[in-house]
Amino acid sequence: MDQRGEGDYFKMMKLNTSHALLKESIESYQEKVNELHKVIFERTGAGNDFMGWVDWAETYDKAEFERILKVAEKVKDKAEVLLVCGIGGSYLGARAAIEMIQGLYSGNKTEVIFVGNTFSSTYIAQVLKHIQDKSVVLNVISKSGTTTETALAFRVFREFMEKKYGKEECKERIIATTDKARGTLKALADKEGYETFVIPDDIGGRYSVITPVGLVPLAIMGVDIKKIMAGLYDAYKELNTADLSKNPAYQYAVCRRILQNQGYDVEMFVAYEPQLAMLAEWWKQLLGESEGKDGKGILPDSANFSTDLHSLGQFIQEGKKVLFETILEVENPTEDLLIPTDVENSDQMNYLAGKSYDWVNKMACLGTIEAHEVTGGVPNLIISIPDMKEYSFGYLCYFFFIATAMTCYMIDINPFNQPGVEIYKKNMFRLLGKPAK
Repeated sequence: MDQRGEGDYFKMMKLNTSHALLKESIESYQEKVNELHKVIFERTGAGNDFMGWVDWAETYDKAEFERILKVAEKVKDKAEVLLVCGIGGSYLGARAAIEMIQGLYSGNKTEVIFVGNTFSSTYIAQVLKHIQDKSVVLNVISKSGTTTETALAFRVFREFMEKKYGKEECKERIIATTDKARGTLKALADKEGYETFVIPDDIGGRYSVITPVGLVPLAIMGVDIKKIMAGLYDAYKELNTADLSKNPAYQYAVCRRILQNQGYDVEMFVAYEPQLAMLAEWWKQLLGESEGKDGKGILPDSANFSTDLHSLGQFIQEGKKVLFETILEVENPTEDLLIPTDVENSDQMNYLAGKSYDWVNKMACLGTIEAHEVTGGVPNLIISIPDMKEYSFGYLCYFFFIATAMTCYMIDINPFNQPGVEIYKKNMFRLLGKPAK
C-alpha cells in the first residue's frame, strides 16, 4: 500500500510551551538530545532488543497485515460481540484507539468487551450473562499464554464458546495473537486450529498497539488500520531528527525533565473529550511502566476536563504544587452541534445560543489554562492534534513512543523493561499455591 499519509501533518501537530513556566531553555539540551537520538535510532541503548517499534512502519509484515484485513472482514458478520482477552498493553492500546476514533456511542453493530484484565468475579459473571444470547468472536492476546488474568478468563470464555458453538465452529470464532513459535497459547492454537497472528519478539506490550496486538481487534471493529499505519509512517519519517526546533516529541521529552528538575514529580494528562479517557490510560502505562524505576521518574496521572474541574480542580488550583499538566488539544471535534435558543431563557444561557458546543469547550480550556498557570502557578504543556481519526492516532503513537525513549534515556533508565511488575506476581503465586517449576 502507499504508506505516505495525509501530508503536512507535522506542521499541524504542535507542542505549545508558552504556558509551561520553564526555568531552563529547551535548546540548552540540544547536545544531549543529539547524543541520545543516535542511541535510539542506532539501537545502542539499554533495552535495545525491544526497539522494533522504531522502524516498524517500514518493516512490518505486509502479508500478515493483509491477512488481518481478510480475517477481520470474514468474522465481522459473526460478531455481535467481540471479546478482546488481554491485559496491559494487550488491550489498552486497542481500547484507546477504538474509543478515540469511533467515540463512546458509535452505533457500531459490533460491541467490543474487554476481558482478561481483572480477577473480578462479578465482572466475569456479568459479561457471561450479557453475551449468553449474542453471537461472539474472541481474540485472545498473550505472548506466553500463562499471564494469570488473561489465561483464567480465556479458560472461562473458551469453555462458554465451545459449549455454545462446538469446537469446529470455534475455529472460525477464536483468534489467537501470540508468540510465533513458543508458549502454551501458541501450542493450543495450533492444536485447535485457531487463526493466529504474531506478537513480535522485539516490541514490548505497551508499544504493541501498532502490531497485530492492536490491529486485529481494531480491524474487526471497522477501524481503518491502513490509515493508522500511514500516520505511524509519517511520524517515523518526520520525527527522525535530533533538531529540537523541528521535533515536538523531543521538545516534550525535554520539558518533562526540566519540569521535574523544578520539583514537579506528577504529570497530569488532560483531555477535554471523554472519548480520550482510555488514551490517557494507555499513556499512563507507557510512561509509568517505562520510566518508574530506580527511584526515578514522574508519576503519570490523568483527568478529563471540564468534568474533573469540579472535583480535582480545587487541588490543582490551590493544592501543593507537585504537578504539571499536559493537555491534549483536539482542533476539530468528530462531531459538533449548536446551542439552541430558549424563548423563556429560564437557565440564563441564551447568551450562548447559536454558539457551538466545541467553541464552549475550547473557551473552557483557555480559561482553565489561565487559571491554573497565571493564578495557580501550575505549568501547562499543550499538545495539539488536528482530529481524533485513525491517522492522528497512528501519528500520536509514534510521538509518544519516541518521546518516552528520549525522556527515559535522559535519566539513564531502560524504557523497555518492567522488573518491578514481577514482584506482585511472585507474591500472588505464593499465596495461590502455584506449584514450583
